[in-house]
Amino acid sequence: MNNIAITIFGGTGDLTYRKLMPALYTLFKRHLLQDNIQICAIGRRPYQNDDYRQIIYNWIQNYARLKVNEQELQNFLLHVIYFKMDFTNLNEYQQLNFFFKNKIFDQHVIYFAVAPNYFEIISKGLSQANYIKQPKIILEKPFGTDLNNARELSQKLEKQFGKKQIYRINHYLGKEMVRNILTVRNTNPLFAHAWNKDFIESIHISAFETVGVETRGSYYDQTGALKDMVQNHLLQILSIVAIDNPQNNIADEQYKIFKSLKPFTLAEIKKHMVLGQYEGYTKEEKVNPLSQTETYAGLKLYVDHPRWKNVAFYIETGKRCQKRAITVTIKFHRINKNIPANILQIQIQPTESINLSFNIKTPGQDSISSVNMNFCQDCNLQFKLNTPEAYERMILSCLNNDDTWFAKWDQIEICWQYIQKLKQLYTAANLPIYIYKQGENHPHEF
Repeated sequence: MNNIAITIFGGTGDLTYRKLMPALYTLFKRHLLQDNIQICAIGRRPYQNDDYRQIIYNWIQNYARLKVNEQELQNFLLHVIYFKMDFTNLNEYQQLNFFFKNKIFDQHVIYFAVAPNYFEIISKGLSQANYIKQPKIILEKPFGTDLNNARELSQKLEKQFGKKQIYRINHYLGKEMVRNILTVRNTNPLFAHAWNKDFIESIHISAFETVGVETRGSYYDQTGALKDMVQNHLLQILSIVAIDNPQNNIADEQYKIFKSLKPFTLAEIKKHMVLGQYEGYTKEEKVNPLSQTETYAGLKLYVDHPRWKNVAFYIETGKRCQKRAITVTIKFHRINKNIPANILQIQIQPTESINLSFNIKTPGQDSISSVNMNFCQDCNLQFKLNTPEAYERMILSCLNNDDTWFAKWDQIEICWQYIQKLKQLYTAANLPIYIYKQGENHPHEF
C-alpha cells in the first residue's frame, strides 16, 4: 500500500478503544498495514502523545484478536498521534488543516466514530481543511436519527465528499458467520434446493445482550432497540438470509428484499410487533425517569416474494436478557406433526458455530430422536486465528476500495422508511411498552 492516513473523530470513545485500535494493531501485526501508516486520533481531552499511547496500549492488550507482541505493539504505537481539538468548534479545524499541511498521503480515511448528530459539524469543519485531499469517509451506524435527518445528512455528505467516497459501516456484515450464511446455502445442494417456502417454515433472527445501557443512557434513550439494532443490523442479516439470487450483485439483491418487506395496517400491527423495556431502565444513569424508550423489540415479518410466501421471519433483540447471543435459526417443515423439526442454527456470537438437528431412530426403540451435527469454528485454534474480527475486515476493505459489504444508501433509506412506519403504527394503535424482568429474553406478550 502507499502512504496512508487514518484520522479518527471520537479518538477517546469506547468504539475506538475497544474495537478500532485493536483492529488496526492486528492489521499492522498481520503486515497489512506497514510503516507508511499514520493514525491520528482526535479528542478533546488534554492528552499528550505518550499519555494516549499508554491508554490504547492497555486496550490493545485486552482486546486485540491475536496475541500481542511487545515489540510489534511498540512499533505500532509510533504510528499513532493524538490531536487535541474540540471538533464541535469550527474555528479549531484550521489547526487540523495546519497539522496536515506538509504531509502527503496517497489515501486518507476519516472515521466518524461519533454519534450521528456530530456528522454535519465535522463535515463543515473538514470543508475548511483543504490539505486533506479526497478523503474516504467511514460512517458508523445509526445513519442519522430518523428518516429525514438521514436523507439530509446523506445528501450533504455525498455532495461534499462524493458518493463513492462514503463507506457506511455495518460491522455485522463483517462478521464471519454472517458471510458464511451465503456459503452454507450456495455450496450445499442439501440447503440450496431447500432454501424456500416449500421446505422452510420460519426463520428466527435474534440478538440478545445481558448488559443494559451502561454509560450510554443519554444516547440510548434517544434511540431505542428499533433504531439501534433492528433498522440496521438485524434487517441486514435478514436480507442476507433471504436473498433470492446470491449469484447477482449482493447489494442489489438485498435492496429487493428490503423493498419486499410486507407492510402492515393499523389493525395488524398488534399481531406483528411487541416493544418492551427492562425493569429498572428508567433508573439508569442519564435516562429520563418517564422514558418510553424500548430496550426490546420483537417483530414477525413477511417477505412478499414467491420464494418466501407465508414464511414468518421473527426478529428479536433486547438488553438485560438471559443470555448474550446472536443467532439465525432456520426451522424446516416437519414430515408430520409427531416428529421434531429439522433446525439449522447459525450462531454468530459469542461462539461462531453451525448446528444442524435431524431425526434418527432411537437406538433400541421404535421412537424418533433428534440429534445434532455441529461445526464449532471457535473450537479450532487455526480457524480462530485465521478469522478476522469484523472491524479488521471492514477497515481493510475500505483501504482496498471494496465497498461490497458496506451498507448502501438506498438500503438504509428503505429500512428507515419501513421501521419508522411500524413505530408510527404501534404508537397510533396505542400499544404499550411492556415491562420485562431482567434476565428474561422477552416480554411474555411476544
